[in-house]
Amino acid sequence: MYTKQEIIIRSHREGKSQRQISRELEINRKTIKKYIEDYEKLQTESLHPETALSAFLSNPPVYRTGKRSKICLTREVRSFIDSQLEANGRKVQQGMRKQILKNIDILQLLHEQGFSIGYTTVCNYIREKLGKSATPREAFIRQQYEPGSVCEFDWGEIKLNIAGHLSRFQLAVFTSAYSNYRYAMIYKRQDTLAFMESHVSFFEHTGGVYHQMVYDNMRVAVAKFAGKHEKEPTMALLQLRGHYQFSHRFCNAYSGNEKGHVERSVEYIRRKAFGFKNDFASFEQARQYLETIISKVNQAKQQLTGRTAMEMFADEKDLLWQHTGPLACSDSEQLRVDKYATVSYCTNRYSVSEKLVGCFVDVKIFSNTVEAYFENKQVASHQRDYGKHQWTINIEHYLDTLRQKPGALNGSVALTCRPYLKELYQKFYTGAPRDFIDLLHYCREHKISEEKLEATVTRLVGLCPQSITTEKLTALLGNKPGEDGKPVAVNNQTAYMAQEQLKQVTALLMN
Repeated sequence: MYTKQEIIIRSHREGKSQRQISRELEINRKTIKKYIEDYEKLQTESLHPETALSAFLSNPPVYRTGKRSKICLTREVRSFIDSQLEANGRKVQQGMRKQILKNIDILQLLHEQGFSIGYTTVCNYIREKLGKSATPREAFIRQQYEPGSVCEFDWGEIKLNIAGHLSRFQLAVFTSAYSNYRYAMIYKRQDTLAFMESHVSFFEHTGGVYHQMVYDNMRVAVAKFAGKHEKEPTMALLQLRGHYQFSHRFCNAYSGNEKGHVERSVEYIRRKAFGFKNDFASFEQARQYLETIISKVNQAKQQLTGRTAMEMFADEKDLLWQHTGPLACSDSEQLRVDKYATVSYCTNRYSVSEKLVGCFVDVKIFSNTVEAYFENKQVASHQRDYGKHQWTINIEHYLDTLRQKPGALNGSVALTCRPYLKELYQKFYTGAPRDFIDLLHYCREHKISEEKLEATVTRLVGLCPQSITTEKLTALLGNKPGEDGKPVAVNNQTAYMAQEQLKQVTALLMN
């Protein structure tokens, strides 16, 4: 606009030629000619020339862009966006609509791939691709909270592919109303134990207790409605309140906006963590992956404050109430050991020592483990199974019985539950079950882990692959380990002579 005014002033006020103005302002003469002609045209043709000329000189120039080719939206970018939209479609078909990637997530992936493109361009392309029209935005009222005062809790459902099996899991999410600091854990079921353990884990993580916890009408927190608006808390929530001494507040029905921080956090964490990846080798790997994502989320700067959630949480950490130590939360039952040396809980069976058949044992049930005690001593510990009519067996609980009945080893469930031991038995011990049982006895008595046994077998196979016996394995396992856990080698010559002697013995046995 300033340049346009200078052209008109120098032409009409100072009487300079177009060539001279072009030289002084270093502007193309065609541009100068265009502005002068437009100005003179308004002088002669406008009904109100003074107003028109003033508006002409006060408004910036308008450029005729036409339909330009989109430089950043290349074929490669369009192809990448299309592939992400197709992946979203597959997730919807699998019932994972809440884990699809949003436009901002696709933009993040594009930047990670090295593409330089803006958010508006991505949104416009996706809108055209999906045939969606722009929807009006909702307005929100900004709230203010004191540090350490309020924390919100909510559940969210996710679907994960664990070891090739697609299953539903529950995401327990905590969000501070002041700092927007987030914490989340995965559970296999949305039950009372998971509810209590998630709180224990969260307060251990923060090292303090928020003054007030906010919940919606979840059944693990609300026992029943007492009147139109009053709600009676569950025993689990009362135990948590009594131990950690925080107050609580329930939201009104169908009013998720009353705990908008955690409502947004559930959707945000679910998308940021499991929208990009939902295949894992194990449940524990999924938990570790979630911890990594939560740490990244808390270290990212927030738009409204310009600070990270971690930095703002540091402000309120000293204002949290004192943490009184973890609350022991578990269900307890007294169960009889059946003839298979197992106890039954929720249709699933867990093994205990064979010596306890017919006895009563005290069983403690946690969200992820099941522990059995006899006369105040722990006799078994298993990962909790959430299936139906499943058997969780530890073969070490049956070694004395298997010595008396070695023929039962081949088809036993106890062997099936330990894939490596089953592989070792089928490969080297199908004709000598007693020797295999003796090996398991040795490992139990000397507390040798399955990992160490596997490493020793691999080492022995390298020395004499045709003859793997219990005597040789126990000899190698009995070597005194060094500080790094490996057998101590006397010297190279001694090791060489021992290997040669072992090969000669093996050759004699084969002959």
